[in-house]
Amino acid sequence: MTDKKLLLDYVYDHEAALGEAIILTQPQGGGLVIDYTWAQTVDQARRMAAHLKAQGFEPGARIAMLSKNCAHFIMAELAIWMAGGTTVAIFPTETAHTVGYVLEHSGASLLFVGKLDNWEAQQSAVPQGLPCISFPLAPKSDYPTWEAIVERTAPLQGRIARAPDDLCLIAYTSGSTGEPKGVMHSFARATDACVAITAMMHNSIDPQVELRVLSYLPLAHILERGWVEGVSLIHGRGRLFFAESLDTFLQDLRRARPTVFLSVPRLWLKFQQGVFAKIPAKKLDLLLRIPILSGLVARKVLAGLGLDQTLVATSGSAPIPAELISWYRRLGLTVLEGYGMTEDYACSHASSLALNAPGYVGAPIPGVQVRISDEGEILVRSPGQMVGYYKRPDLNAEVFTSDGFFHTGDRGERLPSGMLKITGRVKELFKTSKGKYVAPAPIENLLNADPLIEQSMVTGVGQAQPCALVVLSENIRPQLADAAVRARVASDLLTLLTAVNARLADYEQLYRIVVAKEPWTIENGMLTPTMKVKRSRIEAVAKDHIDGWYAGKEKVCWAQ
Repeated sequence: MTDKKLLLDYVYDHEAALGEAIILTQPQGGGLVIDYTWAQTVDQARRMAAHLKAQGFEPGARIAMLSKNCAHFIMAELAIWMAGGTTVAIFPTETAHTVGYVLEHSGASLLFVGKLDNWEAQQSAVPQGLPCISFPLAPKSDYPTWEAIVERTAPLQGRIARAPDDLCLIAYTSGSTGEPKGVMHSFARATDACVAITAMMHNSIDPQVELRVLSYLPLAHILERGWVEGVSLIHGRGRLFFAESLDTFLQDLRRARPTVFLSVPRLWLKFQQGVFAKIPAKKLDLLLRIPILSGLVARKVLAGLGLDQTLVATSGSAPIPAELISWYRRLGLTVLEGYGMTEDYACSHASSLALNAPGYVGAPIPGVQVRISDEGEILVRSPGQMVGYYKRPDLNAEVFTSDGFFHTGDRGERLPSGMLKITGRVKELFKTSKGKYVAPAPIENLLNADPLIEQSMVTGVGQAQPCALVVLSENIRPQLADAAVRARVASDLLTLLTAVNARLADYEQLYRIVVAKEPWTIENGMLTPTMKVKRSRIEAVAKDHIDGWYAGKEKVCWAQ
C-alpha cells in the first residue's frame, strides 16, 4: 500500500526480531505481576483485531477506550489499528457528562472498558446498545471479556497495513474551557512525530540502552501517547511498566527503576514535598553542602523515589518552577523540560543533556519550525501536526496561519540557540483597573517554587492589583487546626509575598495571598485530567468572595 514505514510496521518488525523479549509489565494486585513479550502482546492484538473486523464496522470506525493505563490499553490500540479502526481514548477520570459527549460526538462503534475508579457514575453515560468489551482488571460487568474473546478467536495473519492518511486516533482535549475538541492524527504524522521524539530521546540516552519506563500519566493524553507508547513502539528494546494504584505508586516506581521518567510539575513538586516530610528542607540543604555526605545523601533520596537509575527525566504539560529543577539537579537528577500540544502530537520542543537551562523548555525537535508573532505568540509547524478538529472545520481556519503554522496560544521568547521560554498564555493575560496587562504564569512559578505551596493561581481582572489563590502543601494542610501552626504559616506566606513582589513590576505585585479552602483536584473539577488548573472554574467558584478579599487589609487571608 505504501513504502513509508508506519507505526504498525515497527510493531511487526519487533514481533519478528524481539518476539521473546518482555515489552509490558502489568501489576495484578496482591503482589502479582504479569509480563507480556512482544510475541504475546501482538498475538493478543491480532486476535482482538480479528474479532473487531468480524463486527462489520465501517472503515475508520471510531473505537473508544475508557481505562486507566494498563497493558491491554496498548494491545487494544494495536488491535483497533489492525482492524482498520480509529482509536478514541477517554480520560479515565472524566465525568459522566464528558464520557457521554465524547462517545456521541465521535460516533463510537464500540467501547473498551478497563481499570476505573468512577465506573459506577460513568456507566450511566454509555449509550444503550453500544457494544462494550471488558479489559482484565475492569470493574465487574456483564460485558464480554477480553480474555474470552481472545481465547476463542484466531489471530489475523500477516502485516496488515494502513494508509499514511488513515486516521490512527482522535485525541480529545481535556476541556479546560468548554467541551473538549477532537484532534485528528493520521498514521503518517503520528509516526513522524514518534520517530522524531525517539531520535530526540537518543540524543540523551544511548540507543542500545534498555528503555525502562513507568506509564502512569493518562495514555488518553498525547504526551504519554507520544513520549511513552510511541517511543516504546519505535524503539522496541525496552520495557513498559504500569502502576497498580495511587497507593502503590512508589512501589511501582521502585519496581520499574526507570531509565526514562516523564512527569508533570505538580508531581515533581509532590515528590519534593514527600522528601521534605522525611528530611526537613533546611537539614537536607545542609547535608547536600557537605562534600563527604552530599553524594551519599543524594543517591539515597533518589533511590527512595525509585529514580536512582534514571538517565532522562522530563517535565511537561505545564510550566515548572526553575528553582524546582535546580533542586533536583543538586540531587544529581537533571530534569529536562519539554513543550508540546495535543495538536502537534507533543512534538514541538525538548531539552537535552547537552542543551538545557532551568526555565526554558528546550529547542525545536528536529523537523519542527517555530517563530514568534508580532504579538509574542508562539507559532509552530510540526511533523506531528494534526489533520484537523473532528467535525469542526470552522476551527481549522482559525488555528492555522496562511502558511501552515499553528497558533499555540502561548506567549514565548527565544534565545539565539533556539531555546524557548514560555512566558504565559495569550488568553490568560488579564487587565487590571489600572489598564495594565498581567501574565499570571511567571508569577505563579515564583509562588510554586516555595515548598509551602502546592498550587497557585493569580487572578484580579478589573482590580487595582492581582492577588494569588494558593493551595498549601499536603504536608501542612492537616496541621492547620493548630492555631500556632496556622499563625506560623501565615507569617511564612507573608514573607513569601514580600519576596515575590520584590521581583515583580509595580503593576504585577500581589495585593494579597488567599489560602484556598480545599485542595484543587480532578474530582472536584478544579484540575483537568492532566493536572492543569481550570482557571475559569476556580474563578467562578471564587467570584462571590473576591471583593471581600480585596476589602480587607491583611496581606494573607483564608478562603471561607
